[in-house]
Amino acid sequence: MMAAVRRPKPDAAKKAAAREAAARAYVLEEQVGFLLRRAQQRATEQFHAVMAPFEITPTQFAALAKLDDVGPTSQNQLGRLTAMDPATIFSVVGRLARRGWVTLEPDPHDGRLVMVGLSEAGSVAVRQMKAVAADVSAATLAPLSVDEARVFLALIGKLA
Repeated sequence: MMAAVRRPKPDAAKKAAAREAAARAYVLEEQVGFLLRRAQQRATEQFHAVMAPFEITPTQFAALAKLDDVGPTSQNQLGRLTAMDPATIFSVVGRLARRGWVTLEPDPHDGRLVMVGLSEAGSVAVRQMKAVAADVSAATLAPLSVDEARVFLALIGKLA
């Protein structure tokens, strides 16, 4: 007796054909992830150009800027406010503390938490940084018109 040959179901054949067509039509340079990564690379290059005198990374600046905005806060909360995972914020805060820009103290209400605040030197430094930080965005968005930049920021804000 001969074994029956299984033929793909019509839906499966259609799905396979659709996947093959999608694979042929895929263009990396048109994908949102690729374009966002390229835009991030541009923003990072602009950040380093503008902020080079401060010898600071974007994540370190984000932590300092947010501390300047909200005042002393727990390390965990600072991580949430700056969209950094616990390991990253721990490392960032450690580097800022070694530079003397932040202070670390146990939370008086919960000994499990570490409170992070700006030191006097950190306050001075972050104010100097914030004075030029808008130049990073301006340089990053320079290829866009004012209206395009406004729309772009509104749209990307929906994704963030």
